[in-house]
Amino acid sequence: MFLGITSAGWLQLVLFMAALTALAVPLGGYVARVLSGQRNLLSPVIKPVEGLIYTMGDVRPDQDMTWTDYATAVILFSFGGFILLFGLLLTQGFLPLNPQHLPNLTPDLAFNTAVSFVTNTNWQSYAGEATLSYFSQMVGLTVQNFVSAAVGIAVLAALIRGLTGQTTDKLGNFWVDLVRIHLYILLPLALIVAVALSSQGVIQTFASYVTAHTLEGPHQTLALGPVASQEAIKMLGTNGGGFFNTNSAHPFENPTPLSNLIEMLSILLIPAALCFTFGQMIGERRQGIAIFAAMTLVFVPLTAACIGLEQAGNPHLTTIGSDSATNMEGKETRFGIANSAIWATATTAASNGSVNAMHDSFTPLGGLIPMILMQFGEVIYGGVGSGLYGTLVFVILTVFIAGLMVGRTPEYLGKKIGAFEIKMASMAVLLPCALVLICTALAVLTPWGQAGIYNPGAQGFSEVLYAFTSAANNNGSAFAGLSANTPFYNSLLGLCMLFGRFFVLLPVLAIAGSLAAKRTVPASSGTLPTHTPLFVVFLIGVIVLVGVLTYAPALALGPVIEHLSLIKG
Repeated sequence: MFLGITSAGWLQLVLFMAALTALAVPLGGYVARVLSGQRNLLSPVIKPVEGLIYTMGDVRPDQDMTWTDYATAVILFSFGGFILLFGLLLTQGFLPLNPQHLPNLTPDLAFNTAVSFVTNTNWQSYAGEATLSYFSQMVGLTVQNFVSAAVGIAVLAALIRGLTGQTTDKLGNFWVDLVRIHLYILLPLALIVAVALSSQGVIQTFASYVTAHTLEGPHQTLALGPVASQEAIKMLGTNGGGFFNTNSAHPFENPTPLSNLIEMLSILLIPAALCFTFGQMIGERRQGIAIFAAMTLVFVPLTAACIGLEQAGNPHLTTIGSDSATNMEGKETRFGIANSAIWATATTAASNGSVNAMHDSFTPLGGLIPMILMQFGEVIYGGVGSGLYGTLVFVILTVFIAGLMVGRTPEYLGKKIGAFEIKMASMAVLLPCALVLICTALAVLTPWGQAGIYNPGAQGFSEVLYAFTSAANNNGSAFAGLSANTPFYNSLLGLCMLFGRFFVLLPVLAIAGSLAAKRTVPASSGTLPTHTPLFVVFLIGVIVLVGVLTYAPALALGPVIEHLSLIKG
């Protein structure tokens, strides 16, 4: 054992990262060709379909947009998706493909769910198999799994064009980006993953639920549904909303160790690949490699720590006669601790939010690690598109701080960073932090919030803090133990998801528009290299310091004090 982790645990982590990198590098190059409009492997087949969609939608591919036009298109498209999904959930009882005759959702739950899936958060205040019809799951949620993910990648593409543009106000065409991302990236990948998962036993059926006769005598209802198709984009789009209440701990969603590996790789695949996409699109691969290295150097140690903490478990168990202190509570035996901890850190690093183990059952510090990964701003890989553009916001802040230290005007990729970019970057970084802390305070200080807290003391506070951290950073995972399906939590969490998505996305597009209008300044001897190991360390330091200093008092009231209580016994 090393750092409390068994050799098997280390082997699983190393193999996971090796497989992720091997897949991400070629995919990143492919995505760069798609976003640049270049010919690619699927062009001969898909190009006619792409052209037909433009004709039917009256889209002019050669008509680029300013950042305000691009932002307007994003908002209108997302708002339209919200209205359609909200209406569908309110009327699902009258719609087809509802063999269990599930009723309409209440307005507050329909609002929360619609906002959740439109913002790529996929927070779920309900049990999927007992609440949503097949029609709602497919036409409502699965569609939003695709389009909300595509919006994140499209905004990233606009930011990259802003960094590479020369005295222009154009950032590309949102509708063209949306079509290409779906046709060339998300749909083909989802098809491959869905077939792979089906081969492992993930179910895909429209049959009614089945009643089984158990060996003990009572009857048990087995929920079924078109799961594999939703599971694929749930992972690839860093969505995370499960078909079943227990998410990917359910054997119909995740039956085997191989399906578990496929799903874990799918969570981080596109976010990791986009780092290499970025390097290729700006014409300097070292920049993409540097960002990928910064993300990996944060992710791997925290994942190793989570594995070690769960394998160390509760030392007091052995004093009362247990054979081991290892913490298997809330974990599936078919996955074990290492795979459960890797999933927990991957899903919270990548804004995915799915689970194959219950985070609420982790040790206090083991549960703190997924929480702090979200509190870093979902930039350690992060969501598809949103993770990398969030990281680039931190890069802008980092070069600004470095410029202040050496007395030079900060610049990144030859673009001068001015007051406007810093204001927008500060808004994008600080607003989610403010949402988390203010809403957590409201929940624990008001009777409406306290009514949903079932666990007293530090654990209950951690559950509330985790919920608002998850919502404001568009993750969607939960600590459980919190009764969140109430008008208070549904409304407040919904607002957190809206502000956390669009008040980060809009400043990013504003930065893209501002940078695109500037000339590229040639590098000089005084230019700060942003691809070196020193800059990688500096970037990591800024990300970690902002997260830790912002949330340290809140974490001290939750996981830290709970850990001290555990030590005390």
